[in-house]
Amino acid sequence: MPIEFAVVPHPDEIARAEALRRHGAPATLGRLDDLGAWVAACQGQYPPRPLRRMRIVVFAGDHGIAARGVSAEQPGTTTAALTALREGGGMLSVLAEAAGATVRCLDLAVDRDDDGVADAEFKVRRSSGAIDVEDALTAEQAEAAVEAGMRVADAEVDAGADLLIPAELGVGVSTPASTLVATLTDTEPVAVIGRGAGIDDATWMRKAVAVRDAMRRAHPVVTDPVGLLRTVGGADLAAMAGFLAQAAVRRTPVLLDGLAVAAAALVAEELAPGARSWWVAAHRSTEPAQVLALDHLDLEPIVDLGIRVGRGAGAAATLPLLATAVRLLAEKAS
Repeated sequence: MPIEFAVVPHPDEIARAEALRRHGAPATLGRLDDLGAWVAACQGQYPPRPLRRMRIVVFAGDHGIAARGVSAEQPGTTTAALTALREGGGMLSVLAEAAGATVRCLDLAVDRDDDGVADAEFKVRRSSGAIDVEDALTAEQAEAAVEAGMRVADAEVDAGADLLIPAELGVGVSTPASTLVATLTDTEPVAVIGRGAGIDDATWMRKAVAVRDAMRRAHPVVTDPVGLLRTVGGADLAAMAGFLAQAAVRRTPVLLDGLAVAAAALVAEELAPGARSWWVAAHRSTEPAQVLALDHLDLEPIVDLGIRVGRGAGAAATLPLLATAVRLLAEKAS
């Protein structure tokens, strides 16, 4: 059966209006006023409850396109990064701890057998396909990945999460992410590709060719979100799309991170129209595809930190601002 999402509810505009009214006019704290009011709308109450269980979920997966030399990182380094996360090392662990958030790591398509470095309950395959010449996933795998993201969102909400932050981890993910953005925004390949973690000119050109060839393959399925994820996405991106859409269905606010998450969000909005009203963009990255995706979703980033990589760093760094905005409203009311 085709994947179907329940109708996405609207955030509570009465609670938002009351929050903004209590802040007073003009909005002296600018975006902080707006962010607090957004959380109030998502919670459906004024004053909003302080954010107490902020949950970062990392969707890990390798991509066959990395073998084309499109990344500054070498294939096979995903496991090392996951190991560092498990042991409390790496930038995301530090940022999450500083923000009072917890981290969960999921292996959707890491290119190795299960070795315990991440939760492999939802693993779809070892590495997604090289999207310039083959599909990233089979039809069954694409559906399984989207459904996995839905199940994870449900589990996190049921466990009490009051804010969700999806993050990606995997070599080569920016190429399918850029392809998804370029396809869904009808943008030329050269306009969506940045320098990522520091690629040189030759790597940039190989990446542009890979995105161009993948877009040709994506064109016939541009109106089919799951088909698009199957053709030029990947297990991690498909799971993130399902996660983002289901979080909106479950009335749970989400903080968006970098390029990969923004690309998944574009697809999630196609899967569950209206989901974007439950999301806020944490930061503007240096990747042009991320900026295009956020513009398409009409989401204004909270900050611009000049961050070049994703992996949840920008969203985790922005969490304290969002939590503070909510506390300002809650404590002002009391």
